[in-house]
Amino acid sequence: MTSKNRPKRIAILGGGPSALFIYKRLIESKTAWEVDIFERRHALGSGMPYSEEGAGTEHITNVSDNEIPEIVTSIEDWIRSLPQSALSRFDINPETFNKFHVLPRLLFGQYLAAQFELLRKKARKAGLTTHVHFNSNVLDVIDYPEQNVVQIDVEEKGKLLFDAVVICTGHNWPVKNEGRVAGYYDSPYPPAKLKMKCNHPVAIKGSSLTAIDAIRTLARHNGHFEKTPEGKLAFIPAEDCPKFKMVMHSRNGLLPAIRFHLAKPQLSADSLLTKEEIEKNRKQNGGFLSLDFLFDKNFKNGFKRKDPKFYKRIKDLNMEGFVQLMMDMREGREPFHLFREEYREAEKSIDKRESIYWKEMLAELSFTISYPAKYFSAEDMMRLKEVLMPLISVVIAFVPQASCEELFALNDAGKLDLVSVGSDSEVVTKQTGGIIYKYRNEQGRKRAEHFETYIDCVGQPHLSYEDIPFKSLLIKKTVSQAFLRFKSVEAAEKEMEKGDGSVIQNANGDYLMKVSGITINDHFQVVNEYGIENERVYIMAVPYIGGYNPDYSGLDFCDEASSCILEKLTLIHQHA
Repeated sequence: MTSKNRPKRIAILGGGPSALFIYKRLIESKTAWEVDIFERRHALGSGMPYSEEGAGTEHITNVSDNEIPEIVTSIEDWIRSLPQSALSRFDINPETFNKFHVLPRLLFGQYLAAQFELLRKKARKAGLTTHVHFNSNVLDVIDYPEQNVVQIDVEEKGKLLFDAVVICTGHNWPVKNEGRVAGYYDSPYPPAKLKMKCNHPVAIKGSSLTAIDAIRTLARHNGHFEKTPEGKLAFIPAEDCPKFKMVMHSRNGLLPAIRFHLAKPQLSADSLLTKEEIEKNRKQNGGFLSLDFLFDKNFKNGFKRKDPKFYKRIKDLNMEGFVQLMMDMREGREPFHLFREEYREAEKSIDKRESIYWKEMLAELSFTISYPAKYFSAEDMMRLKEVLMPLISVVIAFVPQASCEELFALNDAGKLDLVSVGSDSEVVTKQTGGIIYKYRNEQGRKRAEHFETYIDCVGQPHLSYEDIPFKSLLIKKTVSQAFLRFKSVEAAEKEMEKGDGSVIQNANGDYLMKVSGITINDHFQVVNEYGIENERVYIMAVPYIGGYNPDYSGLDFCDEASSCILEKLTLIHQHA
């Protein structure tokens, strides 16, 4: 394992979209690598969201061909290469399909799988050796710094040694009450488990795209959709479940925003602060990157040129003032009435090919915040999570029009409602099955409602340091708990008074706030408790790095993170 003449051996754990992009970068680097990909299922590319683990035929993506980073071929070209049988399953007409159309998620998964195969062909031509291990469950990752190798323990395959490993294990939905409490679902995935008749109201926690996934599945098994003579979509309830109804429970009482025309459809590294800009601001700000600086530079200033009228409206507002202005425009209004207004606004945007700039800029801000968030103070991270992220999560969901029309039809039929439950709501399980949803309504009155069926649809949770599945990384302290330092002692002591254990004081007297997941650096290398970055272990598995990457932007995240990893891998390879 020490010969300088042989290719460096890289293990990629997982074969979904993250793995696809890191593999693409390895091929493009024109460096001698030997790559082993370990996938627990029998296919590459689709991962959880675009396979049957995360989608059914009823589910669609919220991105189109022109919005995703380049892989090998465009979706538009790939669609035209498919046999009619594959197109008919998803009702796709290749003559009318274009780069602005969204795809069914399972079909998008097939596209990603096809791209992976094309990449494998490119790798062979480039002389890059690839070993793909299907149905391979990785049990552990053990770093041996003295030998400068990483050991991968694989079920039924034994122990294998590599020069580096990139963890791309994707989504993880922990099971807490599902299977233990009748009618309780910790997530709507895989959607096959929701193929059931429900002759009673169903509680859905959340109103995001994850909630819409559950709604689309349940609707098809408790009724059907059909077009009226006027061309409007209608929901027809099944005769044997007349009491079926779905109730979304939202903290802010809002439905997510709707897809519109994007003037700049692909987010790119060009939007990010440069290393020099980050360092300069940190020097001016006590070692911290200022959230206000980033908000002004990467959001507000963009309107000077793109929308001067809007800039004049917001130029004197800080982040809190801007969020309050936007929320005031939405809150207090009947959710579905507002949703229909935004649908018409989005349709107008698409018809005229004119962006809704503040929403597009907010999506870009979300992308640019995540990468340098590790340099925020604890105070700014709390502001980000409590103030800005709730608005971002609503606005950048980009609900496809087809999903909107189904929600309208269900609401018109009296089968879908949304209630605002605030931030202090509580879900109490019942031994006999189901739950009690406790919350205060918008009038401040306490409510306690029983539901036989409950589905948690808040989306991918940020998992803790202890949840990382490869326990030797914890035992050997290869990884460390992610913390952010407080700028103000007063703010730290105020948080410490809450007594939840999230704030500690270190040996230097600094106050630190524990955030979710593990410590990583700018190249997605894991970092130990002494601040030493690991040259062998990299991680793109978003559930375990949420403290330092508070927002993950799908394929855009995969594209940018893979670039950062390859930059460091290539340097290490050259100096080996």
